[in-house]
Amino acid sequence: MPISCTDQTTTISPNSTCYPVANPLESFWQTETHPLSDHRSTSELPLETDIVIIGAGFAGISTAHHLVKEFKGELGTTPRPLPSITILEARAACSGATGRNGGHLRPDFYGHIPKYIERSGPRAGAEIAEFEIANLRALKKFIEEENIDCDLTLTRSIDVWCNKQAAENAKAIYDSMRAHKFDYMDDVIFYTGDKAEGICGVKGAVACASFSAGTLWPFKLVMHLLHKLLESKSVNLQTHTPVQSVRSDEAGGFFVDTPRGQVHTRKVIYANNAYVAGTLPEYAKNIIPCKGICCRIAVPDGIRPPLLNNSYINRTIDHTLSYLVPRSDGSIVVGGAAAKFKPFREQWYDNVDDSCLIDAAAEYYYNYMQRTYRGWEDTGAKVDTIWTGVMGYSYDSNPHIGQVPSKEGQFIIAGFNGHGMPVIWLAAQELASMVSRGVSFEETKIPRLFKTSAQRINRAKLGREEDGDIIGSGNLPTTNP
Repeated sequence: MPISCTDQTTTISPNSTCYPVANPLESFWQTETHPLSDHRSTSELPLETDIVIIGAGFAGISTAHHLVKEFKGELGTTPRPLPSITILEARAACSGATGRNGGHLRPDFYGHIPKYIERSGPRAGAEIAEFEIANLRALKKFIEEENIDCDLTLTRSIDVWCNKQAAENAKAIYDSMRAHKFDYMDDVIFYTGDKAEGICGVKGAVACASFSAGTLWPFKLVMHLLHKLLESKSVNLQTHTPVQSVRSDEAGGFFVDTPRGQVHTRKVIYANNAYVAGTLPEYAKNIIPCKGICCRIAVPDGIRPPLLNNSYINRTIDHTLSYLVPRSDGSIVVGGAAAKFKPFREQWYDNVDDSCLIDAAAEYYYNYMQRTYRGWEDTGAKVDTIWTGVMGYSYDSNPHIGQVPSKEGQFIIAGFNGHGMPVIWLAAQELASMVSRGVSFEETKIPRLFKTSAQRINRAKLGREEDGDIIGSGNLPTTNP
C-alpha cells in the first residue's frame, strides 16, 4: 500500500517552484509499462528547434499531434514543410495528471454552467457545454478511425444526490437550464423520489440525472499519439528534462534552459498544467497545483461483481463527491472525496507532492462499493491500487488557453481544474491553428471564457484566495472527473 506523507522520515512541504517530484506513486493506468515512457529521441538536446512544447501529457501531445496535422494539410490547411518540434517533459511521458486521472470523458452539462451564465451570460455558458460535447464526439471519431486500443466506451453518466436539499437545488438548476432552451439539455433525464435509487443503484439516492459521456484508458491514448508523432521524425521527445526558465533573445526567439542544457526556439507552448507557474510566474495565483486522490477497486478472483453500465458522480448525504468509472473487467476506478480533506489545506492546496497520499482521505474508499451500491455487499470488493495526482486549478474555474499576454511567440494550454479530458482534444486543435497560422483566439471555436488574458491574470493576482473558485466556491480537486 502506498505510503502517506506522515509516514516518511522527512517532512515534505509544497514545492513553491512548481516542479514535479521525482518519485510519484504508480497509478493503475501505468501498471502496464510502455517503451516510450522514458524515451529520448536523441542523446543530447537539439540546439535549435522551431517549436518547444513543455509537457508530455494529453495537452502537450495533443497540441503536437494537431500541429503536425496542420502542416501536413490534413485539417483543411495548405500543406507546408513540417517544423521541428521538441517536447520537454520533467518526468516520464504522461506521468502527470493525464496518467493519474479517473478516465472520464464527461462533458459539463449543468455543473458549473450556471456560474458561467451568471458571470458572462447564457451564450458564454452554453459555449462551454457545447464545446465539451463536441470534444467527446471528435475524440470518439478519431479513436475509432485510428483503431486505438484505449478502452473507449460511450455510456450514460449518472449524477446522484443523497442529500434532500442538494437534490432540490440540483433540480432547480436542471429546470433553469431547460428554461434557457439549450438544445444539448434534451440529452438529460432527471429523476426524483422513489425512482432515483432503483435507477442508479446507489443506496439512499433521492435524485439522479443522466446524460451521454465516455470513458477510456487515458495513458494508452496519449502513448499511441506519442508513438505516431515520433514516427513523423519531426518530433523530438526528451523525457526527464525539466524546464528551468525561458529567456527571450534579441531576435524574437527564446532560450529554453534545462539541467541538460538549453534549446533555442522561435515558439514556446506551455502545456505543463499545474506546474506552469514554475516558468510563467505571472500565473502563480491563477493556476494552483492541487492534489486529488483516486483508486482502483476490484473483487476477488472467481467473483462476478454486479454489472455497472454507467459512469457516476455520487454525492453523499454529507456532500462528499466521488466520480466513478466501471471497467470491462469488473473493476471500478473511483476518486474524489475532497470534502474529507478540504480542511487540511497543507495536504492538497499548492502541493505538488504526488509521491504520497492525502492522509485525510487515504482510507475513504475502503468498502466504498459495499456501502454505496446495492448488490455489492458480499462481493469482497477492495482497493487494490491507490494513488494521488496533481491538477492545475484556476482562480476562476476556466482553463487558460491562447497567447500568453505581452509575450508574442509564447502560448499556454493549462489550468483544467481536474476537467481536462472533456476539453483538451479540440482546444489543442484550435491552439495549433493559432501557433501555426497566427489565427486569433476569437477566430477559433474555443469558448470565450477560456481565453487567457491580462485581465484574468490581474484579477487573480489582486484577489483574495477566498474570493476565487478554488477556496471560495467549493470547486475542489476531483482528479479529472
